[in-house]
Amino acid sequence: MNDSLAQDLSIYQLALSMQAPPPPLPLSPATVLSLLRSQIDLLIEQKIVATLWVKLPPGKIWQAELLRYQSAIDQSIVIYHCQLEERRRNDAKAIAHFNSSPEKLVVKLLPNRYLQREYFFIVLSPEFCSLILAHRPLKRRKTPIHKKRNQKTLSLVAMTTVEGRVIQRVLDGIKQAITPESAAIVPVDSIFPHLPESMLINQLLVKQVQRQNEINQQLMTKRLTKLQQQNQKLANKGQTKNEYLSNACQELRTPLTHMKTALSLLNSPTLKPPQRQRYLQMLNNQCDRQNSLINGLLDLVHLERNLQESPLEPVFLADLVPGIVSTYQPVAQEKGIMLAYTIPTDLPSVWCINGGLKLIVINLLHNSIKFTPNGGQVWVRSRVNGDYVQLEVRDTGIGIGETDITKIFDSFYRVRSMTMDESSGPGLGLTVVQQLLWRCGGFINVRSKPNEGTTFIVNLPRVRDR
Repeated sequence: MNDSLAQDLSIYQLALSMQAPPPPLPLSPATVLSLLRSQIDLLIEQKIVATLWVKLPPGKIWQAELLRYQSAIDQSIVIYHCQLEERRRNDAKAIAHFNSSPEKLVVKLLPNRYLQREYFFIVLSPEFCSLILAHRPLKRRKTPIHKKRNQKTLSLVAMTTVEGRVIQRVLDGIKQAITPESAAIVPVDSIFPHLPESMLINQLLVKQVQRQNEINQQLMTKRLTKLQQQNQKLANKGQTKNEYLSNACQELRTPLTHMKTALSLLNSPTLKPPQRQRYLQMLNNQCDRQNSLINGLLDLVHLERNLQESPLEPVFLADLVPGIVSTYQPVAQEKGIMLAYTIPTDLPSVWCINGGLKLIVINLLHNSIKFTPNGGQVWVRSRVNGDYVQLEVRDTGIGIGETDITKIFDSFYRVRSMTMDESSGPGLGLTVVQQLLWRCGGFINVRSKPNEGTTFIVNLPRVRDR
């Protein structure tokens, strides 16, 4: 057969050209693999010694089925591995290697534009014969209408049959495409039944159904697992939202309770001026606390709503930190706290959203001064650490217990201390810091011991020169 005819030969079209051909079906590669496995199962169970003609898709999973059959049958079986001959390279060494084993023979096929997209698995034996033939259609160019349809298409069109006449026609077509050097190892005739026994066909159908049920079960398990994960995520979000709302309501109710108590005490006819002044001051403090809570909640909601949409931009710590530290110098001096900073001017810029770095520094610095007793010290330092620029805020304050460190970034959580005013602050500052760091790809570490101080180490991704 000349090369031009070989290039136009399609064994898939040969099978379709027969009278009453087996109907082709669009199938996924997994389904075609299950058909192959069911036939291997039958051959192993019935201990059928067969000759196989195979041209399988790339992948070890397909070859593993052939090895499974070889290892299960004690007697010698012959497998003809059909491969298209490469136009520009002589594969004689590979052919010689495979031909060294009498059970595994490589058959080279002439270059063919159709066969390169066709796969087959043929079983030939005196008791049983079968054919699985798959065709990979050419990809169509996507039109604008097709682009809108987000549908997964099946990659193979396959047919399967146990009719000897169809198998013989396909086998003859394959032999026409064999190269001259491979023709010597191919037998002229093969003996196989016109139609296998009905018992074997019934068993094959049962095994195909079993294999397909396995695929369906695996798909259902994957889908169920995915749905369970999605449901769990939704449940976690719902639980987090409920806890957040519950904490917010509790925080807002507390100052209202104190204010109501102060108002009821102010109505006492026997109230003395010093007591009246104390209750008025309580009202003022609780009003400030509730105002701080409401403002903090609004700021956090606004931040979470716009965080993902806010673009990152390069920011220099040396342009920002000194001004913020100078703003807090009067507060530190009033408490007798030594406040200092060391920010090298040659530090690279870091990625953060607009105004985000300022919020991070303000919240950390505010907490350090707030929880540092009179006469303490607060340092702000920065340095490069690999792909990050570290901003360190260290103080000699009251410190944080080991059990509290994992909770300090939760909304409304405040470290309790007898020396600090427990009613001050909404407990949202560190939550804001963590949200901002997540957005810019940074993270924060905390080192602290009670009565020894706390160190917050913020890691911000640096902007590298390109």
